[in-house]
Amino acid sequence: MTDCSDTGKSSWPELVGINGQVAAHIIAKENPKVSVQIVKEGMMVTMDFRCDRVRVWLDKYQIVKATPHIG
Repeated sequence: MTDCSDTGKSSWPELVGINGQVAAHIIAKENPKVSVQIVKEGMMVTMDFRCDRVRVWLDKYQIVKATPHIG
């Protein structure tokens, strides 16, 4: 099991429904310990879990469609 106890803020449910670029900027500002990856509809990603990464899942309109969280 990966220990993610000292990662800072880990979830951003308030960003669902906003522009993906804006969401990525907010996440980076609120938690500088993580890298932010934007995932556009149809993109493939690895399934590994990382405490230093937040993926922002976007719909075809570039709007956040799921709660961004560490992982």
